[in-house]
Amino acid sequence: MYKMYNTDMNTNQTSEVTEFLRGNWINMIAPTSEEIKTVCKEVKISEEFIRYPLDAEEKARIDIEEDEGTILFIVDIPILEKEGNTEIYTTMPLGMLVVRDEYFITVSLRKNKLVENLEKRMLKEITTYKKSRLILQMFYANSAMFLKLLKQINKETEIAESVLKKSMRNKELLKLLNLEKSLVYFTTSLKSNELVMEKTMRGKIIKLYEEDEDILEDAIIENKQAIEMSQIYSNILNGTMDAYASIISNNLNSVMKFLTAITIVIAVPTLIASYWGMNVPVPLQENPHGFVIIVGVSCVLGILAFIWLKKKDMLN
Repeated sequence: MYKMYNTDMNTNQTSEVTEFLRGNWINMIAPTSEEIKTVCKEVKISEEFIRYPLDAEEKARIDIEEDEGTILFIVDIPILEKEGNTEIYTTMPLGMLVVRDEYFITVSLRKNKLVENLEKRMLKEITTYKKSRLILQMFYANSAMFLKLLKQINKETEIAESVLKKSMRNKELLKLLNLEKSLVYFTTSLKSNELVMEKTMRGKIIKLYEEDEDILEDAIIENKQAIEMSQIYSNILNGTMDAYASIISNNLNSVMKFLTAITIVIAVPTLIASYWGMNVPVPLQENPHGFVIIVGVSCVLGILAFIWLKKKDMLN
């Protein structure tokens, strides 16, 4: 699927269009092979530039094809995926192409909040023929989205921890594990995005005006802040997971110790009953009070074993 938007240079009004016009923003989401061929034929670029961002394993980078006058920016953007009933924060590549200063193309594997939010803001803040500005706005919006989701991850971590303090349930432990995995994805992606933005700033890959440089600097600052937050949250979560692993192990040891102690206490009268239950002559078998005596001795020995284990701190 793809949509095209164009800003009229006279009225500065942005609207959705169906014709391939100079200054179009072409937004492609999970395009089919036919759609890729159509767009590439109209804007005269190689299909590879569209297919690169459709690889889920593609890393953030910049690719320049001087012969075709095409510049490809690939950045990682945060998304929320569902695995069964569990939501996982992860990332996916987003491609942004500048084609001969005529077209601006975005390519992604699936719908995402970054592009959707820009589409909502388009009528007021987006000008499709200012391609450099549009790229930098996406950089900034992407960094801001990482920050927002990192705060959300931190809040979910605190909720899971508060539940774990009351009950050691696997559900909360798995939640913390998924959040820890998400922070690893975020940290890796943010560092890759930082390289792309700094290369854009240093290399003068696209024409930057003074206001554009300010936007890019803000995006880099937001990205650095997101990296720091991601690393801090990751370290805290690692420590938390280690602490809860130790607590669970300690609780298990306490349970095993208690069960062992109870087994010893029960084994004493069981042993006596086993001896007197054998089909051979035994003491007190002729005594009319033999049963009571044996039960009494068994209880006394069991109590003595309980007191001894209590002193050895085996029943706590």
